[in-house]
Amino acid sequence: MANLRSIKDRITSIKNTQKITKAMKMVAAAKVKKAENAVRASRPFTLELSKIFRFVYKEVSKSETDKTKTKEILENYSELLSKRDIKSVGIVVISSNKGLAGAYCANVIRYATNMIKQFTEEGKSVKVYLVGQKAVPSIKNLQKLVGFEIRKVYSNILDGISTSSAYILATNLAEDYIKGDIDSIELITTRYKNMMSYKTEHWQLLPAITDDNEIKKFYDDELSNALLVEHDVHKIEPLSEFTPNIGLVLSKIVPMYVTNIIYQAFLEAQASELASRMTAMSSATNNATDMISTLTIEYNKARQAKITQELTEVISGAGALE
Repeated sequence: MANLRSIKDRITSIKNTQKITKAMKMVAAAKVKKAENAVRASRPFTLELSKIFRFVYKEVSKSETDKTKTKEILENYSELLSKRDIKSVGIVVISSNKGLAGAYCANVIRYATNMIKQFTEEGKSVKVYLVGQKAVPSIKNLQKLVGFEIRKVYSNILDGISTSSAYILATNLAEDYIKGDIDSIELITTRYKNMMSYKTEHWQLLPAITDDNEIKKFYDDELSNALLVEHDVHKIEPLSEFTPNIGLVLSKIVPMYVTNIIYQAFLEAQASELASRMTAMSSATNNATDMISTLTIEYNKARQAKITQELTEVISGAGALE
């Protein structure tokens, strides 16, 4: 016979856990709407900036490339746009600082693991930049099996996402790229689709993408496709003159472009994480309800069996006295 006290204790424990998961679901639901709005509000600017960047780059590529060094690393557009033989790859992994988000972090880590192994098997040196704490243990374990370098861990950036934090990461990456420590930089993030769906993918950050089709891969949903059609780069009338110099224009646009791609990746990842957490906590709450229902039936059966046994014992004892 099942122990009534242990069943009751389990029901109480599950109810307490259910209160926590329900509260976390409500918090995530409140935050994810704000994060979704931020993503959708940012995408038009990112697309417009990408359009301007691609157009200006095509114009400046017609003339002699400016090799002038600037004080700001991100303004050295000629080096940031230059393509070279890829011997060393930088991989930025955007995960999370918090758990209880379902398979969110596991999906990001799995994607990063496959990419690291692929580049390593190709004989390329891999340097990893970790954004968020959740991916650190798994990537460090992978490091013991596969030879690569964990360049830096950014643990606080995701606590307050801003263009300033994106600029810090962009500057560090650009510095390593210009020094020749890495020949290309890939961003691993999750692109938000809706409350129930996101997609883990990688974006090429450096050398900066200038191909229209590659840009479209970043935003392959109905909203973004509509924006791309509306703001088609080929609809821009060619300009014969730039004031100031077109090279100077590009030196200002490239930092904005690189920083904004990182910022967009942060926003997409944040919205995806919150949506995944809301879904996970909703599922946990529903599962807790099912478990409480099952245990309540089991408790009632055990209680009824115990009452029946006690009645049987009383009747048997009374019959023995007659």
